[in-house]
Amino acid sequence: MEHITYIVCVLFVWNVIVFLMYGSDKQKALNRKRRISERTLLLSAFLMGGFGAMLGMSYFRHKTKHWEFKVMLPVFAVLNIAAVAAVFYWLNSL
Repeated sequence: MEHITYIVCVLFVWNVIVFLMYGSDKQKALNRKRRISERTLLLSAFLMGGFGAMLGMSYFRHKTKHWEFKVMLPVFAVLNIAAVAAVFYWLNSL
């Protein structure tokens, strides 16, 4: 059971970091400063940060006109759920 708690905490922290990345990139865009690449933003969403990315996109209204983000972030979130469910299933079967 302690493994599940650890995994949930790590995923929560990572999604907060991804959420803040979207906010930071939005601020950099507004201030015309060096930005976080779209590749990095999408990769962070794919690597278990799908919900933080979707929340960041919605909350900061950032990347909402880019079709890659509108399509891929929900796909990544579903894949993240599937991966977490598979890990939880595997841990419970031990």
